[in-house]
Amino acid sequence: MRWLRNLRLPGSASADGGAGRRWRVGLDTDGLIAAVGAVPDGSQVAGEDWGGDWLSPAGVDLQINGGLGLAFPELVDDDLPRLRELLGLLWEDGVEAICPTLVTCAVEPLRQALTVLARARAEHRPGRCRLLGAHLEGPFLAAARRGAHPQEHLASPDAAALEQRIGGFSSGPEGDIALMTLAPELPGSEAVIAALRERGVVVCLGHSEADEAQARRAFDAGVSMLTHSLNAMPGLHHRAPGPVAAAVLRGGVALGLIADGVHVAPSMAVLLQRLAPEQLVIVSDALAPYGLADGVHRWDARPLLVQNGSCRLEDGTLAGVTLPLLEGVARLARWSGSAGPAIAAATLTPRRVLGDRRPVEQLLLGRPLAELLRWREGPDGLRWSRPA
Repeated sequence: MRWLRNLRLPGSASADGGAGRRWRVGLDTDGLIAAVGAVPDGSQVAGEDWGGDWLSPAGVDLQINGGLGLAFPELVDDDLPRLRELLGLLWEDGVEAICPTLVTCAVEPLRQALTVLARARAEHRPGRCRLLGAHLEGPFLAAARRGAHPQEHLASPDAAALEQRIGGFSSGPEGDIALMTLAPELPGSEAVIAALRERGVVVCLGHSEADEAQARRAFDAGVSMLTHSLNAMPGLHHRAPGPVAAAVLRGGVALGLIADGVHVAPSMAVLLQRLAPEQLVIVSDALAPYGLADGVHRWDARPLLVQNGSCRLEDGTLAGVTLPLLEGVARLARWSGSAGPAIAAATLTPRRVLGDRRPVEQLLLGRPLAELLRWREGPDGLRWSRPA
């Protein structure tokens, strides 16, 4: 057996971004991880010295809207070749799986996109990012917090409107629909939340005017994540704490974060990490121009201006990014000085949101080393590679 020693695991009980507990990993003759064990402090063990580098699963992105010019809500069968190309690019960018995000759109294109995604999911191949169930971001959103979502396709939450959109599709992480973002303060939302939870869909609070009390009631009803925390919702205020404070105080509610430094200031991102490191989930919120050059692109029929990785509509509305998911990890680690929690926020916590609560040691067992990520801290910050 080949052994690797002196490595760190994000999300393990002793991972603190500094010294942390050191681990040893054993590989069988096929390069699969066959053993993972903590090394007692001061012990000397045999193996290839990793010098304190981190080992993690690859990334899981719970909110990504497209790439290579494809917008997921606009998918048709002819887009399958480019969708395969995008899944290959995501794999090269260190992302193992995504929940393709369908922003607010008309019913017919939504159902068409879900059908195309199901076909692509069924033909998964090694070397491509896996398609998990979709993340439906809308249409049950607060008009005042809709951001770049088109006003004309917003809808009031009720059972008939939900069935019109998702009837006949399967649910869950490996099904057609894994997550749905809605504004829980809207009349009728409680019945929709209950119906979604019965189907096994993770319900998220987002594009919402909910105050602290309304957020608490939503969490009681089964909402378990905030979509891009602090964006398109009330912020943290000393007299109006809002949904972020409610989520942090409750615990167990995931805090989605776009860690580009534009959507949320670096100091606020670090504050969230320090307040609730085990709840933080880094998402890319990447749009269709992901993988393409800066310039003028489009969001449905509207021009989309892309500059330095940020996407805005012509009126200045911030719409998303084109940065890779793992760039968010590197930025958060640089701002906070805590690599372990930043790595966990894009590789472990998203899995826990989707129901896989195994500790990192168990997640690694049986996996090919070459499909995992090695993270090294150096003069240029935190960087990842596929280990050999």
